[in-house]
Amino acid sequence: MPFARPSLAEIIDRVVADIGTRLPGVAGAVLRRSLLGIIGRAQAGAAHLLYGYIDWVARQALPDTAEREYLQRWAAIWGITRNAATFAEGSVTFTGTNGAAIPAGTIVQRQDGVQYATQAAATIAGGSATVAVEASVAGTDGNLAAGTSVFLISPIAGAQSSAAVAAGGITGGDDVESDERLLARLLQRIRNPPQGGAEADYVLWALEVLGVTRVWVYPMQLGAGTVTVLFVNDDDPVSIIPDAAEVAEVQAHIDRRRPVTAEVFVAAPTATPLDMTIALDPNTTSVQQAVLAELQDLLTREAQPGGTILISRLREAVSIAAGEGDNSIITPGANVTHAAGEMAVLGTVTFQAL
Repeated sequence: MPFARPSLAEIIDRVVADIGTRLPGVAGAVLRRSLLGIIGRAQAGAAHLLYGYIDWVARQALPDTAEREYLQRWAAIWGITRNAATFAEGSVTFTGTNGAAIPAGTIVQRQDGVQYATQAAATIAGGSATVAVEASVAGTDGNLAAGTSVFLISPIAGAQSSAAVAAGGITGGDDVESDERLLARLLQRIRNPPQGGAEADYVLWALEVLGVTRVWVYPMQLGAGTVTVLFVNDDDPVSIIPDAAEVAEVQAHIDRRRPVTAEVFVAAPTATPLDMTIALDPNTTSVQQAVLAELQDLLTREAQPGGTILISRLREAVSIAAGEGDNSIITPGANVTHAAGEMAVLGTVTFQAL
């Protein structure tokens, strides 16, 4: 039976009653504003603080209730460290007069103030020069889509003040691993002890790479001795489907840990947009946004490569959206199945009045 922590009022009543039992025959000895009453309340307040501290200590004693600092200590005991934030990298194209020099360390800034520094010197030739840049601040805030304009902080002779993010964008910036992700990895490690190459080991190894949030392992999919690993990055604001660089990073990380006899193939799932047409009542913007959020949450929880999205689950997701009164899913009209390697992502959702 769990211990029930007494409230401050209950502790005061207990202390006052205890004092009263030790002063038999003294009427009014523990009145509210009497000396003994004041001392009793002060003692009860101190005891209440101690109860609170013990309650807090009890939460740190288990990893699934521990706060940030103690969660990190629990993870360290099991050999797990919090993944640090990474800096976004990419290229920027400058235009201007041929021969104009772009020094290494040149700072460019986007409209909201996030800055990027060039990683090498370059000279404009043929009217332009493409230079590698890195965000000055780690995290997803540094990611930037191709074609976005950035601006020089200090003018450079012969170069235009604005530049454009080159093809491929500025990517790879990830925020520091959250407590929720760290706890999930820790629990995965505790519940699935290393077994020298079991299926759960590949999941743990992939999750050690910053940004990876969900992993699927398929033994012998490509023949005896092979292991196929698919993963997604749910926290990536551009796409949960990893790019070639992210796949290569996970491949290299697993190759350093896999059994020497295993041939491991790391790949990204193939995104299959789930387009829907929904009749909604009321068909307002706020309800539409709530429906989209519920559908995205459903896919985050249940979509997997080669899996099936049940139409009943789609109906449930729409029905529980805040503000929804009634709905009808027009398309799809049945369960949505996917081939091996294909994975549902939320596509175009068309709303109409019910």
